[in-house]
Amino acid sequence: MSEYPISQIYPSDKRSLAQIDVLLQNEGITRDAHLDYICAMRDADDEIIATGSCFGPTLRCFAVSSEHRGEGLLNEIISHLMEVQQARGNLHLFLYTKVNSAKFFGSLGFYEIARVDGTLVFMENRKSGFPNYLNHLEKTKRAGVSAALVMNANPFTLGHQYLVETAARNCDILHLFVLSEDASLVPFAVRKKLVQAGVAHIPNVVLHDSGPYIISSATFPSYFLKDEAAVIDGHARLDLAVFTKIAKALNVTHRFVGEEPTSQVTGLYNKIMAEELPKAGIQCHIIPRKEADGKAISASTVRV
Repeated sequence: MSEYPISQIYPSDKRSLAQIDVLLQNEGITRDAHLDYICAMRDADDEIIATGSCFGPTLRCFAVSSEHRGEGLLNEIISHLMEVQQARGNLHLFLYTKVNSAKFFGSLGFYEIARVDGTLVFMENRKSGFPNYLNHLEKTKRAGVSAALVMNANPFTLGHQYLVETAARNCDILHLFVLSEDASLVPFAVRKKLVQAGVAHIPNVVLHDSGPYIISSATFPSYFLKDEAAVIDGHARLDLAVFTKIAKALNVTHRFVGEEPTSQVTGLYNKIMAEELPKAGIQCHIIPRKEADGKAISASTVRV
């Protein structure tokens, strides 16, 4: 244990945040916009020499001053963050790290879920976490052509219903994943009920919670990447690395996605899926949005 104290850094502490930003930038990291706890370790001159943060059940934004590497400071930061998470009741933890740091976090009890080579690794602190999730999914596997569809449904609209109906007509079993994270305007419990009611008439739909494994924009670590296009690309590729393992557990050979003609982000995401999924033996089908009064039905419009 070092002699350096660890303390929480609050949003109003601009001086400390500026020091943290410099420390992170030296590691090629930009401070994440999604943080709900930041801590730092200070030396005798009150200068910040190490930092780490949390968002929900994730650990993120780690850095140690080059002058203090090899002193075990990052271990102490991680231990502190895990204590904070335990006090919050978050026992199942996740982190994203650069590929060359994955071995270090493995030594601290984190296990790889998926990776994008050359970019990042997604890890959790339960050895059996993702394998147990896949085993649970395997129990819902059925004979015939299996497809998958992932949606947030914030909220569930006639456009979502049309997308599910279209996908279900083109396969024997449709595995429908609803994003479980409560980072949307409509809470997950409400979204799930709306989806259940909206697809109740479609007999070949199997509904699943995404759990923590299908990655949302809130949990994705954009702080590793330099620009918006790189963030979208990295998010898509990590999501697909996880999804291909899910697809294998369910014998899924088709994935359906909804077109979003007004969203550049969704357009690029869909383009990457269309290019990458066939490499894993999964056909990608982009379904045009259902229209009303000449305009595509969109959940974002409904929220307004």
